[in-house]
Amino acid sequence: MILVDTGVVFGAADADDPRHSDCAGLLDSLIDTPLGVTVPVVVESAWLIESRLGAAAQASFLRSLTAGEIERLDLTETDWARVVELIERYTDLGLGVVDASVVAVAERLGVTQIATLDRRHFTAVRPSHIPSFELLP
Repeated sequence: MILVDTGVVFGAADADDPRHSDCAGLLDSLIDTPLGVTVPVVVESAWLIESRLGAAAQASFLRSLTAGEIERLDLTETDWARVVELIERYTDLGLGVVDASVVAVAERLGVTQIATLDRRHFTAVRPSHIPSFELLP
């Protein structure tokens, strides 16, 4: 499984985004690979898409979740505890709940690849299960 962060979701949805081709191309190339998004990524992505692209675009994104194109991943109690730990550990970095949720779920599921445009956070955070994440695209 590859976890997908908000930047890639939004970039793929917005044809005017400077990274649209990279993001849409990446997701298209991974059509046979299981993709997952944490619930905080769903909420952030849905809000960004609706506020910038409208309700129809938001519905299209949410439809991809209900159709099983991208798996929605709920956080466990242990994941939430890890989110808090990561936010406290990376205070100077400004790691928020969305990115911390991606790290926590990746650790729990043993995921090594993250589809993200956020190099700043995901190169600085050291996951507990591997030395560093492989970042796509």
